[in-house]
Amino acid sequence: MAMDKPARQDPLVTNDADNIGVSKRSAAAGSIQQVGTRQVTLETTVGMGHKVALAPIREGQDVMKYGFPIGVATCDIAPGAHVHLHNSASRYTVIRDRESEK
Repeated sequence: MAMDKPARQDPLVTNDADNIGVSKRSAAAGSIQQVGTRQVTLETTVGMGHKVALAPIREGQDVMKYGFPIGVATCDIAPGAHVHLHNSASRYTVIRDRESEK
């Protein structure tokens, strides 16, 4: 009996609860990323090791990685968007805008 090959997985996803994946290589804006049966089109170029939204993430919703909340969305994040400090806040560190402290 032949086994079906698993679908190619571009971003690394470690848990079914994850709503982001980690790019295993640099990928250009407009490229299609495959995760199981899902596909997302990158909005911007993403570097290796950076996070990509796999599903819509609403403002205030947890950013899930490894099956745990690692941050919270500070605005709505579309599938294929780069997830970083410009649209999410860490649950583990306090990041201050040094300009606002002046």
